[in-house]
Parts: sequence; structure tokens; C-alpha cells
Amino acid sequence: MPTPQYGRLTCTGVLSGTLSGLFTALPAFVEIFTGETATTSFFLALAPALALPLLAAMHQRQSTVTGRFGETAYVINLIGLGLFGGAAFASNLVLFYFDDAVVKKTLTGPTVPALIGCAAVFAVGCALFGAATVRARVFPRVPSWAYATVPPQLAFLTALPESALTSALHIAVGATLIWLASALWQPARTAALRAEALAGGTGPG
Repeated sequence: MPTPQYGRLTCTGVLSGTLSGLFTALPAFVEIFTGETATTSFFLALAPALALPLLAAMHQRQSTVTGRFGETAYVINLIGLGLFGGAAFASNLVLFYFDDAVVKKTLTGPTVPALIGCAAVFAVGCALFGAATVRARVFPRVPSWAYATVPPQLAFLTALPESALTSALHIAVGATLIWLASALWQPARTAALRAEALAGGTGPG
């Protein structure tokens, strides 16, 4: 039987991960037809922060299999998601309301290199944590691979003007988060038994 704390974290991860996915995918879908708006920017700004509990719940679920590599990947991903979330919040809820001339003046000095650094840490963290998730085989392989490959692309394309490609990547990321969140509903005991089997057989050392 899972402990009450484990159950709460799982429920929180499912709820927040689902909301994060919806807040990422639905505004991107709307922007295909309307372009970027204040409403879509608001939800996109909140989406990264809502993914944090999902990340924590996923790590707890598969930590017995992923070992030190998974722990390292989780920490890097956690830091990267925090940095990227802050950059997304500033871009969607602050810079969005500035004139282009003011934005150009704002993005001077160390600001741009810092934003690129945030995107780089986020991309590396997602790739590593996604790889750990793929190796663990506790979560479905398709969203695990998607987590390792799609968000790193999105991290560097968000600085480009809105396009069908960036909207499609947002939708793919949102669908991935929702899929992983729904996978957390799998009974913890089943996942634990699978983890033990993999750790004793084909799982990573």
C-alpha cells in the first residue's frame, strides 16, 4: 500500500501535469487561428510551473530503477524547468505587453545569453530525464521518448516568431505531459513490481 504522502504526491502530479499539458496545448492550438493573444500568453506562462509536481511524482515512481543517473537527470531537469518557467513567465506576461522598441532595449547586455543558458539547461535536463524514463520502462515508451526529444526543440524555438511549427511543438509537449500524467494513475504496486523485475534483470545498473 502506498503511503499517504506518496498518494498525495501522485494525485498532485496527475492534476498539475494534466493542467500543464492543457495550458500548453490548448492555447497553442488557438494561436494557429488567432495568433498570440493576452489570454493564450497567460496560460502558456503558467504551464511550466504546473509541470514541477508531475516531474517530482514521476521521479519518485521510477527512482528505484533509474539510480544515480536518474537522480542527476531529475535535479538538472528540475533546475532547468525552473529557469525556463521563469523565462516563459517573463516573456508571456511582461514582455508581451511592451512595444517592440522597448523589448529590443530590454534584451541587451547579459539578458539574451542568460535566456539562452536557461533554454540550454532546460533542454539538457529534459533529454536526460527523458532518457532515464525510457530506460526505466515504468512509463509508456512513446511519451517517454517524446519528453526526451520534443521539449528540447521547443526550448530554442520559442524565441522565434509564432508559427505553425512552434504551435505544433507546444501541442506535442502538452499531449506528452497529459499522457505521462495519466500514466501515474497506474497502481504504485504494479510499477514497483515492474521496477524490481527490471532492476534484477534487464533494467539499468
